[in-house]
Amino acid sequence: MMKRMTSMLAAMAVLFGGLYGFQTFKDMMIRKAIGGLSNPPQTVSTVVASNAPWQTTLTAVGSLRAVNGADLALQASGIVQRITFNSGDSVAEGQPLLQLNATDDIAKLQSLQATAENYAIVVKRDEDQIKFNAVSQATLDSDRANLKNARALIDQQKAIVEQKTLRAPFAGRLGIRSVDLGQYLSAGTTIVTLQSLDPIYIDFYLPQQALASITIGQDVATTVDAFPDQRFTGQITAINAKVDTGSRNVQVRATIRNETARLLPGMFAAVEIAVGHPEQIVSLPLTAIVSNPYGDLVYLVDNLQGAQGTARQMFVKTKPAQGDHIAVTEGVTPGETVVTAGQIKLRNGSPVKVDNSRVPIAEAAPNIVDR
Repeated sequence: MMKRMTSMLAAMAVLFGGLYGFQTFKDMMIRKAIGGLSNPPQTVSTVVASNAPWQTTLTAVGSLRAVNGADLALQASGIVQRITFNSGDSVAEGQPLLQLNATDDIAKLQSLQATAENYAIVVKRDEDQIKFNAVSQATLDSDRANLKNARALIDQQKAIVEQKTLRAPFAGRLGIRSVDLGQYLSAGTTIVTLQSLDPIYIDFYLPQQALASITIGQDVATTVDAFPDQRFTGQITAINAKVDTGSRNVQVRATIRNETARLLPGMFAAVEIAVGHPEQIVSLPLTAIVSNPYGDLVYLVDNLQGAQGTARQMFVKTKPAQGDHIAVTEGVTPGETVVTAGQIKLRNGSPVKVDNSRVPIAEAAPNIVDR
């Protein structure tokens, strides 16, 4: 009886010991599996940091305006008698463009000229007769005053006749004609626009902090959406004498060469101003920078062996981006491996696997392509 009891207890001890060992082994394997799954290697793309030439620039968006530009109109009313231009013509300063019917005004001018000629004859006769005291000095003075008045009336009428002719006030290119022959025009009706296109102004605004970096005569480059592959160059010609109190920006004007007349008043354009001197500095793709409330950071890859390594956070200081590139002034040294894609999965100390088979291209001046 005792032997059977002892055997049963021994069997029970072995059974419970086996169950306990199995449970312990299972817990250990589960913890190991969970531990392995908690931080698996994350696939990322990287680039090796290197020095590159870097030129600091100021950028802005401005509006183009003509050096001389006007919507041409007459200050007199009348019927259009003659049009001597076509839409889009290039004209010289003073060139006649349009003539209103001025028959009545010309006839009145001829009448006044005849009256003045008669007064001139009377004055000449008085001057000859006063030598012999045939007329009084008062008569001569009165006739001379009449002659001056007649000549003044002639000048006044000539001005009225001249107002019936539209002339180009400056050289430039005409727009589209908006009147026709025989049409009655009221004073001030716009006939055509005239714009002087070469050179052309571009007005833009910069923050007041930029005043220390810009000067009269400094080079600028301009691009417009209509011609994205062409850069137009010029110089700063004026800086406003005051800063806007609402925005704390200052207005700047540059003069752009426009020999091909591709730039037109009213266009908006992107302006780029190079400031300082070119320098060698660490340049990275813009995608390498991760922004958070504490500042900008990058992920460096340490202990890189083959395609495996460990991620390390590093806060950096940068300059304004240019295209798809950004300059890093502190935090990264040449030769370090920097993560450019996949950072969202990383934290400090995460194992990484480098795969650069599909790395996005970083361009200095990217173009948007509509597909």
